[in-house]
Amino acid sequence: MVKAVLFDMDGVIIDTEPLHRKAYFKMFEDVGIQVSEALYTSFTGMATLPICEQLCDEFQLKREPKELVQIKRKHFKQLFQTDTSLQLLPGVLELIQDYVANGLTLVVASSASMENINRVFDRFDLNQYFKGKVSGADLAQSKPHPEIFEKAAVLAETPKEHCMVIEDATNGIKAAHAAGIYCVAYRSLHSTQQDYSLADKVIDSYSEIAFNRL
Repeated sequence: MVKAVLFDMDGVIIDTEPLHRKAYFKMFEDVGIQVSEALYTSFTGMATLPICEQLCDEFQLKREPKELVQIKRKHFKQLFQTDTSLQLLPGVLELIQDYVANGLTLVVASSASMENINRVFDRFDLNQYFKGKVSGADLAQSKPHPEIFEKAAVLAETPKEHCMVIEDATNGIKAAHAAGIYCVAYRSLHSTQQDYSLADKVIDSYSEIAFNRL
């Protein structure tokens, strides 16, 4: 029986991927590198710092990874503040409210920084529904390492066998699988070329995992 749901954020609750993409590519331009689509796609679901560490190694940059992180976050903050079209994904608020009304515990477990998580939660008034938040940016290991979901289950005060993860990215699905937690893969519009093979269930609409269908 599911007692707690561990939500990824980007691509699951809100589709900030287009903003992240713009911010990353502005940063790539600032530091003078050309990142292929294949390489960029492989980063989906990872925290910013390990991405920037990989970029520094790949392109032999003399800059520190943390400097790249700050450049990217500066661009994202500017985009977040000016993009009025940003909305929650279709059906996710109804799903969240349905789960809370039926007594499920909700925790967000995102690779985004806590600053970005709070920015989204404040903008869309989501704090009232969630017991807690875990940011992958604050952890020693990034997805696909299972640490983020293990910590989220502890925060939910729920045994892993009674938890469910909702993810949209290969790295997040791998993390949930490695943590031994049931994982639903949501086919998010902008998270393309992701591998759902390790997911326990794949959905196209949140109505498929309404409480009465769990």
